[in-house]
Amino acid sequence: MDRNTFTGLFLIMVIIAGSVWFLRPSDTEIKKEKALQHQDSLKRAGIKTTPVTATIDTAKAAKTIDTAALKSPFGATLKGSEKLITLENKDLRIKLTTLGGRIYSVELKNFKTFDKKPLILFDGDANKFGFSFAAGVANINTNERYFTPSATGLQVTGKDSSSITMRLSYSPTQYIDYIYTLNGDGYKVGFTIKPTGLDNVIANSSSITLDWESSPHRLEKSVTLDRQNSYIGYFNTEKNYDFFGDTKDDQKDISDKKMEWISFKQHFFSSVLLSKDGFSKSSLIVSTDTTNHADIKQLKANLVLTRDADGTFPLDFYFSPNHFKTLQAQGHSLEKQIYMGWGPLKYINRYAVQPVFNVLTQFNWNYGIIILALTIILKLVLSPLTYKSYLSMAKMRVLKPEMDEIKAKVGEDNPTLLQQEYLKLYKKAGVNPLGGCLPLLIQMPIVIAFFRFFPGLFELRGQGFLWMHDLSTYDSIVNFGFSIPFIGDHLSLMCLLMTISTLIYTYFNNQISGVSGQMKYIGYITPIIFLGALNGYPAGLNYYYFLANMLTFLQQYLIRLMVDDKKIHAQIQENKKKPEDKKKKSGFSAKMEEMMRNQQQVQAKKK
Repeated sequence: MDRNTFTGLFLIMVIIAGSVWFLRPSDTEIKKEKALQHQDSLKRAGIKTTPVTATIDTAKAAKTIDTAALKSPFGATLKGSEKLITLENKDLRIKLTTLGGRIYSVELKNFKTFDKKPLILFDGDANKFGFSFAAGVANINTNERYFTPSATGLQVTGKDSSSITMRLSYSPTQYIDYIYTLNGDGYKVGFTIKPTGLDNVIANSSSITLDWESSPHRLEKSVTLDRQNSYIGYFNTEKNYDFFGDTKDDQKDISDKKMEWISFKQHFFSSVLLSKDGFSKSSLIVSTDTTNHADIKQLKANLVLTRDADGTFPLDFYFSPNHFKTLQAQGHSLEKQIYMGWGPLKYINRYAVQPVFNVLTQFNWNYGIIILALTIILKLVLSPLTYKSYLSMAKMRVLKPEMDEIKAKVGEDNPTLLQQEYLKLYKKAGVNPLGGCLPLLIQMPIVIAFFRFFPGLFELRGQGFLWMHDLSTYDSIVNFGFSIPFIGDHLSLMCLLMTISTLIYTYFNNQISGVSGQMKYIGYITPIIFLGALNGYPAGLNYYYFLANMLTFLQQYLIRLMVDDKKIHAQIQENKKKPEDKKKKSGFSAKMEEMMRNQQQVQAKKK
């Protein structure tokens, strides 16, 4: 058999084997065929069979109810069937369930998930909202009882406002109403619990303890960022906001202050429950099931609410995007949910960056262009500090040959003496060795503030620029299919470009400053760390850092045209000729001289 014949036969065998493998019936098809063969054999034998039908979950309907329980207070509410009632306006589609009378699901109609599916904050039986109370000998949990709706649905448009009632009946004149109110647009859902004629039925009816549980769905591309930015926030009646559960599972019990609202916050959306009079006690729990990628976290709140003067328990729900202006327009300081950093960072973002960003958005530019404009404005504001930093580094570079001579003369065996000689040189030359560092340190809070601003910026969600389809998440050019330590399961192109530009910036910065030795290489470590740390962060953030590096190159090029090393050297020589008493002595020099004298005294005592 020649080589070509053998190759042809081999290919035929491969094709046949592949066909058998790919065209083989599935396990379900095999089982179905066996069942049909079994039915045929029974028919031929004259045995009658029951037709096979689709399986229906009738667990709730088939639940056996004790006759005595039906005769207990609210006993009739144990029987019923679960039905969904839809409430809808321009922005929300909400489904109520007759089982528990609660909100079963919430859809924000004008938004989509990262994979273009309807954006549903939560749905299903994992979510609860209700309360328990004692009535006679019975302990009633509203989540387990069937409510009767006042209508089959509710559609509200324009400036209209309408309500629908879910009723839990004790008798025709005694009942608990859940009243849901919806406007024609907006994200607010009014919710009032109204007991009627039950003061002699319900024990301790002056207050209730609400049980609110939610398992928010994954809505964003990055599960990691979605979890990091999902937590419980709370705002007390003293106008103080705080949050927890962003980095780890946690629990908080608060009884010393009233909470005005509780937020189940996700990265770009949130569910808020508000009481104008406040919740007197709050028990809050955040937990995470990392094996469940459909739900981000499990959020729970037990809230004690006191009855109002009219006998009702008035509340409001807000199911809203975490858009600063939208939340701010709702009032109650709901915009505080958007985390803008700690300490001075949040004030920089809140009162400087955010207003400038809002002005730029009015031009209706692409958000990539807006980030560019924002970066240019920042660089212009910081340009005086950048100039001072560059000038100081240039002076140190000019002095380096003289410093090398001192080092060769004194040697490295006596670092104290070496530093003293350096200080004398700085003093004669009128140079501050920290002059290049201080301007950079002053800029750092502003640069770090942007690190918190972009990841929480709702406006970037779903907005593309160049190859980046969504500036609010990472732009992966390679998906590994598995996780690599330090990098993750993908490689972001913009993060890679940012890292390369930072390495180039570090190289040129070393040339300008004249740094040598180990310090020359330490600067290259930080960009590599950033590659791993920021690879999963939004493309918008990495794009900003990339632009900042590019604009810094441009700034340094322009400054270099203005700064002449020969003039600097001549100025330093002139400073050396000045009398000591006419030279301005910096605080740094004075402190360094004092420190050197103290070190000399300590060394003298040791000898």
